[in-house]
Amino acid sequence: MDHALHHHTGPAHGAAPGATWSTAVRATLHCLLGCAVGEILGMVIGTSLMWGNAPTMILAITLAFVFGYSFTLFAVVRAGVSPKAAVKVALAADTVSIAVMELVDNGIIALTPGAMDAHLSEGLFWYALLGGFAVAFLVTTPVNKWMIGRGKGHAVVHAHH
Repeated sequence: MDHALHHHTGPAHGAAPGATWSTAVRATLHCLLGCAVGEILGMVIGTSLMWGNAPTMILAITLAFVFGYSFTLFAVVRAGVSPKAAVKVALAADTVSIAVMELVDNGIIALTPGAMDAHLSEGLFWYALLGGFAVAFLVTTPVNKWMIGRGKGHAVVHAHH
């Protein structure tokens, strides 16, 4: 992982890091970055092509997973892990975090009146999308803290630095 985002907080290199809030926040920010890039790209593509709500959300969610996994995958491969092993690390590290983030974020967007029909040029489109990310971050951080404390989620990435 990018050492600016993930610092070793465990007792030894390769050990599961401590389940501190700081570690959980860094892990969640990493997840949020991948999710945001993918989801914004998907929403922009679907909306600009005038797709319906369902295909646009499917594209956005798919790209959120692709970018979320890719950020971890490339970082782990750069650290010397084989691509096959890196895929397993990325899936273990990010699946729950991305899923929770996407569920919350898209739930906020879907429940915000008018957001699903807003256009790229409307503030409502961006407020719902960015507000959804903020709420998703707040919900996902404790999930990541819980998982890291059990040696799961982003804790598995630290063994590959």
